[in-house]
Amino acid sequence: MAGSPRVRRLFAAACLAMAPSAVALAAPPPGLDSYVNAMLKAFGAPGLSLAIVEDGRVSVAKGYGVRTLGTDEKVDAHSAFPIGSETKAFTSAALAILVDRGRLAWNDRVVDHLPGFQMYDPYATQHMTIRDLLTHRSGLGLGEGDLLIIPRTNRSRADIVHALRYLKPATGFRESFAYDNILYIVAGVLVETVSGQSWEEFVTRNIFMPAGMKDAHPDYDETAPNAVSLHARVGGAVRGMGAETVLKQPLQGVMAPAGGINASALDMAAWMNIQLGQGALPDGRHLFSAAQSKEMWRPVVVVPPEEFRLPAELAGMQPQLQDYALGWFVDDYHGHVVLEHAGGVLGGIALQFLIPDKNVGVSVAVNSEDNGARRAVMFHLLDYYLGLPETDWASRLKIALAGRLRDALAVLRSTPEQTATGAPPSLPLARYAGSYVDPWYGPMTVGQTEAGRLVISLERTPGMSGVLEPVSGDRFRASWADNTIESAYVDFRTAGGTVASVSMRAISPLADFSFDYQDLAFLPLRK
Repeated sequence: MAGSPRVRRLFAAACLAMAPSAVALAAPPPGLDSYVNAMLKAFGAPGLSLAIVEDGRVSVAKGYGVRTLGTDEKVDAHSAFPIGSETKAFTSAALAILVDRGRLAWNDRVVDHLPGFQMYDPYATQHMTIRDLLTHRSGLGLGEGDLLIIPRTNRSRADIVHALRYLKPATGFRESFAYDNILYIVAGVLVETVSGQSWEEFVTRNIFMPAGMKDAHPDYDETAPNAVSLHARVGGAVRGMGAETVLKQPLQGVMAPAGGINASALDMAAWMNIQLGQGALPDGRHLFSAAQSKEMWRPVVVVPPEEFRLPAELAGMQPQLQDYALGWFVDDYHGHVVLEHAGGVLGGIALQFLIPDKNVGVSVAVNSEDNGARRAVMFHLLDYYLGLPETDWASRLKIALAGRLRDALAVLRSTPEQTATGAPPSLPLARYAGSYVDPWYGPMTVGQTEAGRLVISLERTPGMSGVLEPVSGDRFRASWADNTIESAYVDFRTAGGTVASVSMRAISPLADFSFDYQDLAFLPLRK
């Protein structure tokens, strides 16, 4: 989808001016260390990794806080933090390298390189290009299919590519923007197919090594000597409340092309300098060509203003115009074009901004889900480098985050299922037990214990099993054994004394979109 003529002209002109110019090197803001440490304390994040580059040089690359809560293991410039969906720009860069080598072109049809590729819509199957894979305009809904990989899976990438054909589109092909992860996994498989190397090997050999990213891992490795622990608040009524807890379940590599990379402050500094230098390496070679740099930064699809609407307290952070390019959001911030991307995994979040007309890049990552620390530090630095008046972002973020939790609790309190048991189940509990299947997700089993309780297991997602507690009528609550997985309502539709179908939805109004229970439609497997 192309933007309006005015939007396209604005960003086209901006992109022509994106080649970094020589600017005077500014020192980091005074009192930066004190500010970052204060934000860690204010929002309760255990540790933070910060990189700042200016005019091709590394201005700051250091760590703050601890790698694991309750220890004295300090974060340093070599500590590898998950960068989540910032990985998408690396997958785009891997494809750009293959474009430079003449192995493929951005407008090649995916099906010509991956013969087994198939979307639900035959037209999308036949016309989806490599560019389409990377720009969230496939017709899939927000996060659709993420339960194939979130929070973990025993599937292969080939399994995920095969499951695509069963994901019903929410809109027409190329009709609108809706963020997804699944198609970046397809992009990773494309890298593997064309290069003959695994995505992990290709990225390591063709990006990490020439870029000098010596601390980086293509996936989370909790045993790595420079790894950080992942933390979250999962003890309250909704995620984000309660005490900080170390998450014990590691992520799994199948989703790595969409969000698996872990990198240090030094790594991210090197990466940002390459991006701002249009692919140039310190030794004069290029990781990717200047032509491919422009291609990856070129806006493709307009992001609707309501897609990532911020609360009123944070209106100053809200872009007035926003597009998506190949692995990058292209925004305006107070009159400056910026390229940015956030990243998040369970237990770690990151944020990266490039300001091409200032030749400045900033990367912030925290080893928890405490968004306030990440945003406060980032926008404090953006305002400084752009010469904007200082804003007390910490206070505004505290108000906004408290309001978010307050509103979520109010929604839960107003939901009848939260306050009363309601009607009994319409069937004897034994009749709910059985094997079920969803076309894209796969198998689910409902069983009954000797004590008579119903138990549920989504078999392709390790840890997603637990007890089904009656709520009202044919609605049950799935309380997973792994309490870091969002709880869900499970609704059985009955007919003629048997279960006809099963649907699900997340209970928490703050559940991450990747818990896309609402996209499931299980049918019983008849014997």
